Amino acid sequence: MKPPFEQPALNRTLTLPYLLFYGLGVTIGAGIFALIGQVLALAGDRAPQSFLLAALIAGATGVSYAILIRIYPRAGGEAVFVGRGMGKVFGLAAGLGVVVTAIVSSATISLAFAGYAGTLLPVPPMVLVAGLVAILALVAWWGVRESVILAAVITILETGTLVLVAAFGLPRFVTPETIAMAFSPPTTLSAISPVLAGTILAFFAFIGFEDIVNMAEETREPERTVPRAVLWTLALTLFLYLAIALVAISIPGRDAVSSSSAPMATLFELATGWPGGPISAMASIAMVNGVLVQIIMAARVLYGMANEGQMPGIFGRVDPIRRTPVFSTAFVAALILVLALTVPLVSLAEVTSIVTIAVFAMVNFSLFSLGSKEDDPWARRMRWWGMFAAMLCVVILAWQASTLF
Repeated sequence: MKPPFEQPALNRTLTLPYLLFYGLGVTIGAGIFALIGQVLALAGDRAPQSFLLAALIAGATGVSYAILIRIYPRAGGEAVFVGRGMGKVFGLAAGLGVVVTAIVSSATISLAFAGYAGTLLPVPPMVLVAGLVAILALVAWWGVRESVILAAVITILETGTLVLVAAFGLPRFVTPETIAMAFSPPTTLSAISPVLAGTILAFFAFIGFEDIVNMAEETREPERTVPRAVLWTLALTLFLYLAIALVAISIPGRDAVSSSSAPMATLFELATGWPGGPISAMASIAMVNGVLVQIIMAARVLYGMANEGQMPGIFGRVDPIRRTPVFSTAFVAALILVLALTVPLVSLAEVTSIVTIAVFAMVNFSLFSLGSKEDDPWARRMRWWGMFAAMLCVVILAWQASTLF
């Protein structure tokens, strides 16, 4: 199933700053703009704890990704790791799980974007969806550096919004007493349960950092650059989320944030006194960024799986001029468009998160397995970390299953 003829290599143009912007762009997106109010409603004064625990869960798997990419610096990420550690069947399942969640979430985001933009433009929603997906697919085909530069510009706008809220809100409303209250450990089951419920929700806002590993074949010195980008992305994301959560629990009138359909816009209004309309527009831009980085990532997973013999060779075809995975990019964009135009999508956050955490569990277990047979000293040293992180993912899956049944 490998490509029948020699393909040009992907273009290695990404350095740490580019990759860091990509990672922040795929992680800090529409999630935090929408979820801060719901986490606040669930966890109350301890909302920062929910974000901190979510970061620890994501970070446990992030360490495994950072170690595995040192051994296998290739596109395909999860499919390659799990295929080497658990066998081809599990590797195929992991790769397809990543692609499916990227496509479904992109279709959902595209519809959400069309719903918002339709209030501003007299254009049918389906035309907006088709135009958005087509334009972003062309950007992804044109070149990885161009795609990441566009994502970086949007990322600066997104993170700038969060920084602005933190810069106004932290000195005005957050006190040492507030911080002490926010991080005081819960002592009863009734106090722990809301924090854990908020953690499960806050975890969604950290999903995306793992997409960085799929850019390995377009990164210079990927063995060193990609692990740094993964860990820096998680650290900076946590810092911003904690700052926003502290402002949210401290600000007068916070009930308006937890009940708002546009909680970040409401929080911005309360923190700065300025209109929140631009923040709503920023949330729409964040959606555009989310679709772009998912197209880029899913195409690289399919490309990597083709090179591993897990997908037909045509998915490994590279444009000889642009040096991007042309067929995989077109295929992903087409599926997003078909789903968005034909399927009435409801909220699939629970299903998407279950698949993502299941993939995380397989990646972590693969580190444990590979640590027993690889010569890499880091893999051998950290193999029990992989088992710990895998068990953590299993516990989360069990928790989510208990909430469903």
